[in-house]
Amino acid sequence: MATIRPFAGIRPAPQYARDVAALPYDVMNTEEAREMVAGKPYSFLHIDRAEIDLPKGTDPYSPQVYAQAAQTFQNMRDQGIFIQDTKPCFYIYRLTMDGRAQTGLVVCTSIDEYLDGTIKKHELTRAEKEADRIRHVDTLNANTGPIFLAYRGKQAIDEILHQETKKESMYHFVSADGIEHEVWLIAQEDTIAKLIAAFADVPNLYIADGHHRNASAVKVGLKRRAEQPDYTGEEEFNYYLSVLFTSDELYILDYNRVVKDLNGLTAAEFLKKLEEKFNVTMVENGPCAPPQRHSFGMYLDKQWYLIEAKQEILSDDPVDGLDVSILQNNVLTPLLNIGDPRTDARIDFVGGIRGLLELEKRVDSGEMQLAFAMYPTAMDELMGVADAGLLMPPKSTWFEPKLRSGLFIHELS
Repeated sequence: MATIRPFAGIRPAPQYARDVAALPYDVMNTEEAREMVAGKPYSFLHIDRAEIDLPKGTDPYSPQVYAQAAQTFQNMRDQGIFIQDTKPCFYIYRLTMDGRAQTGLVVCTSIDEYLDGTIKKHELTRAEKEADRIRHVDTLNANTGPIFLAYRGKQAIDEILHQETKKESMYHFVSADGIEHEVWLIAQEDTIAKLIAAFADVPNLYIADGHHRNASAVKVGLKRRAEQPDYTGEEEFNYYLSVLFTSDELYILDYNRVVKDLNGLTAAEFLKKLEEKFNVTMVENGPCAPPQRHSFGMYLDKQWYLIEAKQEILSDDPVDGLDVSILQNNVLTPLLNIGDPRTDARIDFVGGIRGLLELEKRVDSGEMQLAFAMYPTAMDELMGVADAGLLMPPKSTWFEPKLRSGLFIHELS
């Protein structure tokens, strides 16, 4: 069963919602964040990336950055930019991109259900990235970035959300990137109780996006437990901020690869080796978006190719059968000597939202020599890997639209 819990959210006063809402902290670097907040004094990036308000060159992981974040958060509360609901609530958060909507329920989920596997993961996390958010959450005494969770849909939940979204929304705005955002408040105790009961019949939740935020939130909860050995389990730090979406509404984009060199091979030698395991076809009018699973677009020497995996390298294994694994196991590792894409500086990753022309740009500039356009991973593939207790290769999924930070904040005590 999936346990969900209402919370008294700290959130922007309605007139400030659009100004506060910001992309997640981890989709930009410090300089990009500085540019994004120009003329935007209420952007949540002032809290999520607080180094932007300190002198250039400040270590983003220095104690003063976390102290700055906490001070800015408190100042915005004092100014009335943020308000807090007086009783525990649920919230509905709908994002619409290019006419396609996804509707999520904003709740708190249980750290124990992350630990026991009710909330399933599919990616490894890195300790240094966790450490940053642990300090951020602990210093602010709040979960500030929602975890993006998916579940297999249930009619009872759909019906409640449908009825609630017929009511007047609390927030409704379009962000600078053209995404429409709508939020509804659920404060009625009977509706809250019905949702809690409906999710008790949901066997599992799946982390779609936000593995590091999730792991960090759980570790802060465990830290608070260690500091308060007489805890009851009902304290707010036993739960963390999440948005739950039915899996059939979610949209995964391609997560493409660019490679710095051909590992000493000429282009002709590389293509010849590639043909041992793939059917390779020159594409006259690029770019080449792969038309189906187990196919890839490839850009080399200003030429696009369609490469299709031969039957003998396909697998029914939930991980080895993924396109990202097929590419890694048959091209990146054996031909290009890229063993660990997490740490190898010769490979980089380009989210599908940037388009295939970005791949051409990275190669034509001379920065990279080779690009691969991927077919998007499917939600059923993601859940199949998680159900098997396995992990996906890094950079397997790119979800759009991105949940905004700052619209919902969960106080831990």
